Amino acid sequence: MFKYLFSPFRVDGLDLKNRLTMAPLFLGYAGERGVVTPALLEHYRLMARSGVALVMVENASIDHPAASGSIRELRADTDECLEGLARLADTIKGEGALAGLQLNHAGHYAHAAAEPVAPSAVEAFGRMPRALAPEELGRIAGQFAEAALRVQQAGFDMVELHGGTGYLLAEFISPRTNKRQDQYGGSLENRCRFPLEVIAAVKHAIGNFPVGYRFLADEWLPDGLRPEESRRAAKLLAGGGLAYLSVMGGVYESFRLPQVAEQGRNPGYMVELAAEVKAAVDIPVIAAGRINSGVLAERILAEGKADLIGLARVLWTDPEWPAKVLEGREDEIIHCDCEDACNKAVAAQKPAICARWPREKLTAWKEMVR
Repeated sequence: MFKYLFSPFRVDGLDLKNRLTMAPLFLGYAGERGVVTPALLEHYRLMARSGVALVMVENASIDHPAASGSIRELRADTDECLEGLARLADTIKGEGALAGLQLNHAGHYAHAAAEPVAPSAVEAFGRMPRALAPEELGRIAGQFAEAALRVQQAGFDMVELHGGTGYLLAEFISPRTNKRQDQYGGSLENRCRFPLEVIAAVKHAIGNFPVGYRFLADEWLPDGLRPEESRRAAKLLAGGGLAYLSVMGGVYESFRLPQVAEQGRNPGYMVELAAEVKAAVDIPVIAAGRINSGVLAERILAEGKADLIGLARVLWTDPEWPAKVLEGREDEIIHCDCEDACNKAVAAQKPAICARWPREKLTAWKEMVR
């Protein structure tokens, strides 16, 4: 029944046992200073034990607090982080999955920062960021590179750069948030310049080590980045030597729109974005966005809309999803269908728990994360 979903796949020298990955999902399980906690380790132990081929740990800050979106955001900005990150990598790999860590600068969403920075002074939720000077960009690219080296030293199998959700790398590419008049603004090629410089700096630092990229294909805003431009941007970034593009849509401003919220309840609601990107590039593409059934996941792969499937909230809600699909027990899957309680917890700087979990698991996790 599943010709593609449970077949092996190769990404930049790494052998994946199937086409299932865990897409990055921020749940606030790190400590308030960004440290690895028992709850974080247990969460990723369960994700890796699920049977997916690759687990991508969610955004780790390259510069705390200046680049951090939350006080509970994981950190990779100092060597003091190495011990905890190594335990995290070992935990994931010990359950038979490949381990990756996503690096991020939150840009104008850096809520932990006293003064957020961005490509241009464009207001975001009542805060006006400071526009970055050209001479600051090399320092930030260097911070990405240094953090990527720590990811490698900690024993992860790959690193992912967060260019999605409207964070700093995406802000440079977006015509809505990049109003610069220098070599980093204006044309799409100029707006892609800084992300390409970050990719180059990271690859120079870590050598022959896979570098993936979380890619924003559509902001779902009238004046934002749209597929007409993002297809070209994807091709430019892929040319920088990326291992894959993990495709997503939306930024925090658009997530609040009723039509976008409604769209997000549809199975596979971001798959067509992945398909558009895949048609433009020659590297593997990951599709995500409520891919909640094995039949849907298989069809995405069979139709060539993506090479890999990214499961986030679907897998968190039910870590047995891969096994239940493989064994023909999809009717037993616990589905993510509540009214966004987990996101509300995260927005309040609290660890998330899933309202759909069985009572005993819910009770145990409430005790663990309090």
